[in-house]
Amino acid sequence: MSSAARSSIILLLAALVTIALGGYVDAAVIAVVLTLNAIIGFTQERKAEVSVRALMRLASPRVRVIREGKEWEIESRRLVVGDVVLLESGVRVPADLRLTSTTALAVDESLFTGESVPVTKQTRPLDEALALVDRTNMAYTGTVVTSGRGRGYVVATGPRTELGAIAGKMRVEDKTATPLQQRMSRFARVISLAVAASAVVGFGLGSALGHPPMEMIMLAVALSVAAIPEGLPVVLTVTLAVGVGRMARRRAIIRRLPAVETLGSTTFIGSDKTGTLTENRMTVEEVWAGGQLFPVRGDPDRLEPVGDAAALSAEHCPLYLTLLAGVLTNEAEIYVTEHGIETRGDPTEAALLVAAARMGIEHEEARDIYAMFAEIPFEPERQYSASVRVRGDRYLVFVKGAPERVLGMCTSLMADEGARELSPGQVLDAARQMASRGLRVLAMAYADLPHPPHGPEEVREPEGQTFLGLVGMIDPPRAGVHDAIAGCQRAGIRVVMITGDHAVTAQAIGRQLGIAAPGAPVLTGAELATMDDDALRRRVKQVSLFARVAPEQKLRVVQVLRSHGEVVAVTGDGVNDAPALKAADIGIAMGKSGTDVAREAADMILADDNFVSIHAAVEEGRITFDNLRKATFFLVSTGAATVVTILAAMVLSWPIPFVPAQLLWLNLVTNGLQDVALAFEPGERGVLERPPRRRAEGIVSSLLWERTLVAGLVMAIGTLALFRWELDESGSLTRAQTVALTTMVVFQMFHVGNSRSEFLSVFAKSPFSNFFLFITTAAAFLVHLSALHLAPAQFVLRVEPLVHPGAWLRILAVAASILVAMEIHKLVRRGSLRPGEI
Repeated sequence: MSSAARSSIILLLAALVTIALGGYVDAAVIAVVLTLNAIIGFTQERKAEVSVRALMRLASPRVRVIREGKEWEIESRRLVVGDVVLLESGVRVPADLRLTSTTALAVDESLFTGESVPVTKQTRPLDEALALVDRTNMAYTGTVVTSGRGRGYVVATGPRTELGAIAGKMRVEDKTATPLQQRMSRFARVISLAVAASAVVGFGLGSALGHPPMEMIMLAVALSVAAIPEGLPVVLTVTLAVGVGRMARRRAIIRRLPAVETLGSTTFIGSDKTGTLTENRMTVEEVWAGGQLFPVRGDPDRLEPVGDAAALSAEHCPLYLTLLAGVLTNEAEIYVTEHGIETRGDPTEAALLVAAARMGIEHEEARDIYAMFAEIPFEPERQYSASVRVRGDRYLVFVKGAPERVLGMCTSLMADEGARELSPGQVLDAARQMASRGLRVLAMAYADLPHPPHGPEEVREPEGQTFLGLVGMIDPPRAGVHDAIAGCQRAGIRVVMITGDHAVTAQAIGRQLGIAAPGAPVLTGAELATMDDDALRRRVKQVSLFARVAPEQKLRVVQVLRSHGEVVAVTGDGVNDAPALKAADIGIAMGKSGTDVAREAADMILADDNFVSIHAAVEEGRITFDNLRKATFFLVSTGAATVVTILAAMVLSWPIPFVPAQLLWLNLVTNGLQDVALAFEPGERGVLERPPRRRAEGIVSSLLWERTLVAGLVMAIGTLALFRWELDESGSLTRAQTVALTTMVVFQMFHVGNSRSEFLSVFAKSPFSNFFLFITTAAAFLVHLSALHLAPAQFVLRVEPLVHPGAWLRILAVAASILVAMEIHKLVRRGSLRPGEI
């Protein structure tokens, strides 16, 4: 049960008791408070889970099939196992298919793998134990054909597909309570016990001292109202809402309010590679040609040449010819727009065009000079593609493909002085070194044909080629991510990479970003599948790189980490990520590249798909929790002061200094304005230098409970002293209660400054750094001053005006003592505790 619900039940019981005792005014005030709490509870976030519906929308409505030897077009939901489905470019795959025929078929499987490069499909049998990303003879529901044609027979439909299995996991994977919700639940129990204890102790002591039972019942009501922090639901909602706004300005969009604070408690971030840590686009990093390595530089969002094609000899320059081959064995297109470079076609081929443009080779011009004659598309079995081009009376064949395959076609190597003897070992060694840096390596070659070919068949297996060079490309790390990861690590947060990409690529990117040291181990999906949970628990403490990980394995890693007591944040963009996003303490989806399913399963969405925004959101999450803690401490300490005041008055056989309506006035109006303003407190220096909070740590730390006791005693003693003074001087209980109430209001006015920092002196923070707090503090005092002089407020609160200057001087002098007491406590405790310790 939430703290708001517990508070409402206690207040309802207090209202009923008050009515029974004839205190209709107090009961009416309590009823207003209950109504306010009910409205707040009703308007808090209650969003329906629509993940499964988002999955359903991915299905293609109609599909072409072969039945009884004829081609039909049917609704995809009518597919049955065994149907033969036809695929072509642009079609969304309607069921899980075993492919039987392919023609240059490439499928975008980023929905499952998170990888931007389309997967080239083939038909030969494969081991069933292979990971999903390696089953190139299969096409899966929800993926999209990017090029080519194919056909395959249906092996699974609906819930039996890979997509359906993920949907099923999402149905059974309950969203876990956030650390904040767990802390608030524990805090609610503490408050409930405190309320019950104060009421029982007050009633028992009063009865033992001989006070009338009806008076003691009214005392129990007053103590219950005093102990409940009625403003806490408002403070919680406002503080989290302010955190939502701050995070949104830093490109992190929160879907569920409690998730605002969860990032501040995070101890572990499991991040995707593609698009989050990297730019989600292939980029040529270097070219090996003529025995030399050439870096390819330039602004990734611009096409201004950084090389001069005119200065290169097209006849013999290995670098020029290598890049030219990449342009001519290529079907992609690139455009320059006001938003940067836009591409169409395979990302790898687009990267080759961009690299050539940066070296001064314009792809459209090159294609005009070397006119197309014939083309051999890429096939997995061949491992290369080729293009026959015509220039004048020359017929040239350009080849692009896997280094080992292309090298086998070549008899010479292009050097600056022209073709020379080929050294295969030299080329393979250069290719291995590029691959060890995480680069995807392609080889280029060309040959002059002795006569015009009659068609592609004549050059199907080109031989006698001249090897031109190697091109190494990678999806590069995003700018700022390295520093963001280092910042998370300084904050005590462990960052790991969980990717569907190859282990070598994961190692390279992890090393560049500082996630793992050079040579650090990589745990692959195949290895993970052989481990039991105990073995996996031991390994996750040591490994920071997970590669070729399947969807269910990512979910398993999250569950194992949470069983260790970690507060886990996980990023993802595909359907495959949805179960892990939902199971994590905070799921983080990509706003640009993410699927609807991932966004609906997530608690937070990155508007820019950038890990840097996660680092910023961690900072805002910690600031949000700090502010919630400050406001809660302020509420609890002032509540403790009123409880101690009432109990002490009863033990001394004095009249009760407050009536229930006055206690609600204190809790909801005077300090209600100020505690909300604490939600806007700016972050303190070093907020990201603290270790993450432990799950067991409460909303109020042990240090603040200690400070609550000190503050409660100081405020209670001061209030009781002035209450007794005024009662003896005037003989009027109403006047003495007015003085007690006003003293507590001024105490709160000073004490809110103490609450702005757990460790810093009130004088170290400018009162104008949180201008809203400055205004609300002044407003709270003016509201109370007005209530002392307005007849309706006087009737409800049982107060009267304070016109004598001496009374105000005494109130101000006594209330200022809370500043002295808190400064002494901070000074004494500052030397023994660090920020974040409890």
